[in-house]
Amino acid sequence: MSQFQVSEKGYYGEFGGAYIPEMLVPNVEELRASYLEIINSDDFQKEFRGLLRDYCGRPTPLYFAKRLSENYGSRIYLKREDLNHTGAHKVNNTIGQILLARRLGKQRIIAETGAGQHGVATATVCALMGMDCVVYMGEVDMARQKPNVERMKMLGATVVSATCGSKTLKDATNEAIRDWINHPVDTHYIIGSVVGPHPYPDMVARFQSVISEEIKIQLKEHEGRENPDVVIACVGGGSNAIGAFYHFLDEESVRLIAVEGAGEGVESGRTAATSVLGKPGIIHGSMTLLMQDEFGQITEPHCISAGLDYPGIGPVHAFLNKSGRVSYAHATDNEALAAGYRLARLEGIIPALESAHALAYLEKEKFKPDDVVVVNVSGRGDKDLMTYIERRDQFENESTCQPTLGSLQGRLV
Repeated sequence: MSQFQVSEKGYYGEFGGAYIPEMLVPNVEELRASYLEIINSDDFQKEFRGLLRDYCGRPTPLYFAKRLSENYGSRIYLKREDLNHTGAHKVNNTIGQILLARRLGKQRIIAETGAGQHGVATATVCALMGMDCVVYMGEVDMARQKPNVERMKMLGATVVSATCGSKTLKDATNEAIRDWINHPVDTHYIIGSVVGPHPYPDMVARFQSVISEEIKIQLKEHEGRENPDVVIACVGGGSNAIGAFYHFLDEESVRLIAVEGAGEGVESGRTAATSVLGKPGIIHGSMTLLMQDEFGQITEPHCISAGLDYPGIGPVHAFLNKSGRVSYAHATDNEALAAGYRLARLEGIIPALESAHALAYLEKEKFKPDDVVVVNVSGRGDKDLMTYIERRDQFENESTCQPTLGSLQGRLV
């Protein structure tokens, strides 16, 4: 993505950088000075690509969703990141970072997690490599994502509850950074999204770029062309979205749409719509768009999806939003739940609530019959089953869960 690469000092336009405590400077500087040389080396790429293929099950399918396409009158493909080992795209990044940590001589791994997908992926690769693992998770998220908490423990990780603030992803990240400050020599912090100080946003984006790399190859096989008309992905911090967009950023003919969690509505006061409400500010080591009050204090976000419940977006997304290269849209909690039920009924796939936000965008725009639309299904919905069940009566009988005759007329592919 030549037009949107990070600068040598770690900035995307005005966003990015490394705003860190003095005690972390040696760690971050060690990483910055060596990550490109290590991850671009032949032996690293051989091991990384081998594990993605043989351990994770890549390439993940690019599935033509026939009934969903009929419902919306376009050619809709689903990139099935939910079929990765551990059930989400997060493992692409954790495999890359743990191989990097091992080459840097680190013996201990820490991570933060919201929905638990990144925590499970980190615990998994730590078990694979025989490394100590501590995962920080908000108390609220631990309650609503209990199956993932138990999976992390079964894999041998220590899960530490973050009990401050909103007790969600932001607070888990704060606790992980405090741990890193206290263990600056032997510990590598596996950040799960394109957030944090440079070089994390660039490094995570490179590991996740395998998603768009595969889409190009697979779309050529399906449609005879590498580029779709539209790519849609959900955004919290934004790792799955930048992975899905990465190799299309310089392709101006490809529309890129990122969908944030609007919660109970963008103007409701209970939302995670950073691209609308955010102002430049510093969070977790980088300058980005951040929801904050008039005094510069962080505003607590709300989203039914734990993975999107974050008050900022990664600095690369802040830049792409400002430049206009990516369009940022929003879906409410109710719209995401309806989209999740709709995909289950039409295609037999229960998506993660994060992914359901991306799918909800299909209701917001009528695409042309010959438009090729790719939606990134970033994770599977097992972890969200209790939330789906709690709201089942509200959505099971909605007409939006089934294709109506009216929606099918004139819209068949």
